[in-house]
Amino acid sequence: MKWSFRWYGEGDNIPLQYVKQIPEVTGVVGTLLNKLPGDVWEVAEINELKQTIEAEGMNLDGIESVSIHDAIKAGTDERDYYIDNYIQTIRNLAECDVKLICYSFKPIFGWLKTNLNYEDFDGSLNLVYDQSIIDNMEPSEVFSYVQKQTKGFALSGWEEERLAKFNSLLSLYDGITREKLFDNYAYFIDKVIPVCDETGVKMAIHPDDPPWEIFGFPRITKNLEDLKAILSLSDSPNHGLTLCTGSLGADPDNDLVQIIKEVGDRINFVHFRNVEFLGEQKFKECAHYSIRGNLDMYAIMEALVEVGFNGVIRPDHGRTIWGENARPGYGLYDRAIGIGYMQGLHEAILKNSK
Repeated sequence: MKWSFRWYGEGDNIPLQYVKQIPEVTGVVGTLLNKLPGDVWEVAEINELKQTIEAEGMNLDGIESVSIHDAIKAGTDERDYYIDNYIQTIRNLAECDVKLICYSFKPIFGWLKTNLNYEDFDGSLNLVYDQSIIDNMEPSEVFSYVQKQTKGFALSGWEEERLAKFNSLLSLYDGITREKLFDNYAYFIDKVIPVCDETGVKMAIHPDDPPWEIFGFPRITKNLEDLKAILSLSDSPNHGLTLCTGSLGADPDNDLVQIIKEVGDRINFVHFRNVEFLGEQKFKECAHYSIRGNLDMYAIMEALVEVGFNGVIRPDHGRTIWGENARPGYGLYDRAIGIGYMQGLHEAILKNSK
């Protein structure tokens, strides 16, 4: 496995020098925070990010996220223009030898938590989702509700520019069904995967977070059935998945081990984290250890080893601990603890298998 770490570029308050001190972490998954959905990522910008990382002796392992414009997801007349932009970005990333893209295909809310700074029993700060809070809100209230909790950090998917266009986004998706959303996704895949096959770029769609419908907007990456339908659109290994254990695992009906065993050959990227169930459609993103949540992280890692996954894997959302001033979910300390735990699981599983 290729041990990696998410890094937000020059806008990240975590120095790369700290990241490379984590044992066996030789690269980061990066992003360009100035890019909005539909923008072309230019070669010069990508190279600047890559050179910054390489100057510290590390690699740019992939990109999160080249966001998909809403015109593509909603299937408007403008979608071909934005698909062409996306294709150009794929080509530009390939030119810079960046061959992994994590992306999602979710209407309006790419990810959502109701509390970004929940204080746990030990004083750590965690991310929490509570559907009962969302049930008592209007969609138009959500952006400002989340923005007030960011501590001033930029969060992907919650840009002020999107907030300013929220009413138009609502009308854009008015009446869209799950079937129509899936058809629009299939149209996108039909256009971009041949380019990925040509350039060697691996696409890795991220599951819904949380993995159920919010405000009636359809979701198409919630469970194993959805993932199989997505993969049926193309046999190309470049059309694959981001296995986010915390996103899929937030639904107790999702069996992560079964999912890995059934679609493991198409997992192109892994986000590894644990969740604790707090009630019906309510959960907390906790420390990575199995004992701290409801997911069996040993069994998940074991399944990844068994299916032969050897791609990029990183610790996903961590707690904010030890007084760190951190972007919610993306502090240094708990994610560093998390990847050490992941590496320990991996070593134990490999040695036990012998």
